[in-house]
Amino acid sequence: MSFSTEDDVQLMQRLAGDEDLALNELMGRWRERVTAFLLRMVGDHATAMDLAQEAFVRLYVSRRSYKPTAAFSTYLFHIATNLARSHARWKGRHPTVPMTAEDGTLTHDPADTAPSPDEKAVLREKAALVNQAIAELPADLREALLLFTVEQMSHAEVAAALSCSAKAVEVRIYRARQMLREIIGKQAS
Repeated sequence: MSFSTEDDVQLMQRLAGDEDLALNELMGRWRERVTAFLLRMVGDHATAMDLAQEAFVRLYVSRRSYKPTAAFSTYLFHIATNLARSHARWKGRHPTVPMTAEDGTLTHDPADTAPSPDEKAVLREKAALVNQAIAELPADLREALLLFTVEQMSHAEVAAALSCSAKAVEVRIYRARQMLREIIGKQAS
């Protein structure tokens, strides 16, 4: 479901004016997309849910300093990206044993649309390979690729969310796709 940027800006203005119920509407509009993005970034559903909640807490805290100079989605995904980066740094300092399925794949399965169980199994295997390959990408490449392909942001919006140039986004997406081809090629053989 798509909402206009003007509606989001109006909701942020209402929120800045201490109309706290505007946050509920923003969360209803954006929770699933932010959570899906964070899930792809961190690879763990519970962590993604926690980070998504924290993103909305930070949105609320910064409600009075929000300036609608770019699309609201750019602002929100900038917050989410920073949280994912902070989590990755924290995780690097506090290593743990990962919780994965017995076969080593990520525990997240995308929604199945195939009717037969065999087709579902094949799709899950392919999705697991792609998810695993995406998880292996360096964070800067993964962020740019997910914001561009999954969230369908323009290069300029991704650049604003990641605090870099549009050309850097273009290069990151190109490199991410090249690395994905290599990783998936190695996995398939």
